[in-house]
Amino acid sequence: MPNKIQEVSALTRTYDLLLWIIPVLEKFPKSQRFLLGDRIENLLLEIMELIIQAVYSKNKTLLLIDINLKIEILRYLIRLAKDLRHISIKRYQFISKSINEIGAEIGGWLKYSRSRS
Repeated sequence: MPNKIQEVSALTRTYDLLLWIIPVLEKFPKSQRFLLGDRIENLLLEIMELIIQAVYSKNKTLLLIDINLKIEILRYLIRLAKDLRHISIKRYQFISKSINEIGAEIGGWLKYSRSRS
């Protein structure tokens, strides 16, 4: 059952990933820094914003569904960055693990939210 601690955990993980990934994205080649890099950064910022909205919202389900969708898009953008060799396999593994942890927390939160509806 999600509580404020778990909700904050998803937020903290997203914030920490943003803090870690922004310097990585700044090292993308110039041609991709403002395309793929910005898209990844903006998507993570959107996810963080939606988590904050969900924490304070009475009807969390739609927000959590939106977050799940954005997490899935983020997975593909990160995979693309790896396949284009803009990020190393080691960094890809770290980012993927972080995204999976965030996704698992959001998924649990969504399941709980749906059960209460």
